[in-house]
Amino acid sequence: MKRTWIAAGAMALLLLGGCKKQTTTETVVTPTTTSSSSTTVVTNMTPEELGQIGAEIKKKPAEAKRILSEHGLDEASFEKAIRKVSSNVEESRRYAAAYKKAS
Repeated sequence: MKRTWIAAGAMALLLLGGCKKQTTTETVVTPTTTSSSSTTVVTNMTPEELGQIGAEIKKKPAEAKRILSEHGLDEASFEKAIRKVSSNVEESRRYAAAYKKAS
């Protein structure tokens, strides 16, 4: 149990540290050709869903890419969703509770 709290605390500190580096401007790039194969994944997952995914990745770190792709995510979109959740205290608590429950 103590290890779970330590892991959750370390993850929260990591996420909070990443939030401080955000800038207030956002650049949107639109492709000029239609042959571009890259797509941006936009997700509206709940903190509970993200917590379950995070716990699953913690259990099986070697399968992280597969786990994320099953949920329609990639590393960048998962990180962006986690940052969004960590910017709200209530959503952070919901994420932590789901993460703990799924661990």
